[in-house]
Amino acid sequence: MTTKLVLAAAAAGMFTAAGAQAADLPVAPEPVNYVRVCDAYGSGFFYLPGTETCLRVSGGMRVEFRFRDFADDGNSNWGSRDGNATTTRARAYTRFDSRTATEYGLLRTYVDLWFTGDSGGSTTPTVTLKNGFIQFGGFTFGRVGNGFFDFYTGDAWGSMQDQGFSDHESTVFAYTYGFGNGVSASLSIEDATFSRGQLANGFDADGNVVDAFGGHKLPDLVANVRIDQGWGAAQVMGAVHQVNGGNTVQDSAVGWALGAGVTFNLPMIAPKDSVSFQAAYAQGAAQYVSSNLDLDGVVKGGNTVDTTTAWGIGGGFKHYWTSQLSSGFSASYASLEAYGRTYDVDQWAVQGNLAWQPVSGFLMGVELEYLNETYDRPSANLQDDDDLVGMFRVQRMF
Repeated sequence: MTTKLVLAAAAAGMFTAAGAQAADLPVAPEPVNYVRVCDAYGSGFFYLPGTETCLRVSGGMRVEFRFRDFADDGNSNWGSRDGNATTTRARAYTRFDSRTATEYGLLRTYVDLWFTGDSGGSTTPTVTLKNGFIQFGGFTFGRVGNGFFDFYTGDAWGSMQDQGFSDHESTVFAYTYGFGNGVSASLSIEDATFSRGQLANGFDADGNVVDAFGGHKLPDLVANVRIDQGWGAAQVMGAVHQVNGGNTVQDSAVGWALGAGVTFNLPMIAPKDSVSFQAAYAQGAAQYVSSNLDLDGVVKGGNTVDTTTAWGIGGGFKHYWTSQLSSGFSASYASLEAYGRTYDVDQWAVQGNLAWQPVSGFLMGVELEYLNETYDRPSANLQDDDDLVGMFRVQRMF
């Protein structure tokens, strides 16, 4: 009996010691999802933990001191006691770019938010969705900073004046097909309210154009064929655009536009140098020629829409004097003809800047922008104008 008790006590002691040693062992840690670098889409992307989605977060800040129109012709801000001759702008950027490879192609979501505070405005900044779209395979759905008609929009900053080319945001439903070797074709249905000008029906008591445009009925249909290669890029594009009169007009017309542009890389001059050219022609779709033109048609006989004719040509040059010092230059000419010649106008624009980039992503520079408007029949309502503006810019992007 004594022997049995001794054996039982020894066995109990062994199990107790074993349990104590097991309790002293470290507990296995929970699996941790470490952030991994995603190099499939360029620098700055990382995998969202636990997923195969790559995300890049970027943004920046821009501050500008602006010198308003100081030309001696037209409505000069410096010549008027009530004009704001100098103004300021502060703008912050926040961008999110997510990409996932699927068996159907790339799934991408891109969001680009602008927060802008201008002098004399509200203390609450203006929030703009510059870009916000979903891409799936060859499809693009959402708001894009440049519609599928836009190709070359200028080499200067053009922050205070448009540079004389088609340059507008739009909400699109588009499909792009790649043929290979950098050749692609796109077909896009775009919100026409972002690309329409005015339908003139006389002037009001203050001398402003009475806009007889009706409600938005049909979206624009835009198509392009594009090539991107080592030497540069080129594109031909077209658009169909409805000019719809309101209740007082009871008429509408079909507008359209055609354009072509080309960019040549110039590494023989300096790395990243380029030169670009573009031309466009439109009937009843003037803003596809130039965002400075704002008339798609004129009401004649009280109830008939007569579309305007517009055409334009221009180009630009981007040059790097050194690795830190660069310049952008753009010049354009645009002409619009309308029923009755009252609204006929010729416009030409020139912009140039000089920028210093001592650190990657950081820029300081100055720009001058000039716009001239000459009417075929100047009047109290539509006067010739010279608009000369300048700015000093400080910008940090990451």
